[in-house]
Amino acid sequence: MFAASPPLGSKLCVLDTARLRLRPYEASDAAAFFRVLDESRDRLRLSFPDRLRSVPTLAEAPGQLATFAHDWRTGRFYVFGIWHQQTQAYLGDICLMPQRGGQAEIGYYLAAEAEGHGYAREALGAIIRFGFEQIGATHLLIRCFVDNVRAQQVARAHGFRLLGEEPASESRSWFRFNLWDTSPPLPAILHFTLARC
Repeated sequence: MFAASPPLGSKLCVLDTARLRLRPYEASDAAAFFRVLDESRDRLRLSFPDRLRSVPTLAEAPGQLATFAHDWRTGRFYVFGIWHQQTQAYLGDICLMPQRGGQAEIGYYLAAEAEGHGYAREALGAIIRFGFEQIGATHLLIRCFVDNVRAQQVARAHGFRLLGEEPASESRSWFRFNLWDTSPPLPAILHFTLARC
């Protein structure tokens, strides 16, 4: 399903913006990484179910960070933690997953207290450059639920264009839902794309 990009190998990139530092996780980040996930489970359960399932307790966090490091070395998945440069506070996570045909998908989340400060927009700008310049993607994809207006605004601010809508019935397969799940139907998913100039 996914194609690995040419791996950067052990070359780990640190991306600095005006206020943020995006960097691959280190083992010492496990507690901060888990805290944001644990405090955000209700908010993230629809968009990041696999991430939440892989880190149900603090004990699993170091293993997940080791998996991210392995994925980085193999070019399968590039995951960055987001830190505030001045305060050193951990704010969230942004990742880029290479796919077939030169496409790479971007996903991100922030701690609740980090939302509304422009950090997602700032981090997205850095990951766009990384995707096009370092990974060599020809186009980038962001998927978000139709009711996630903030994510749509962040994508559009960087020139992403609405490609289409994935109906709620198809959203379930993307969600990897449980057959016995009685939750209400998921909202439709919007696909936004940005091509390299």
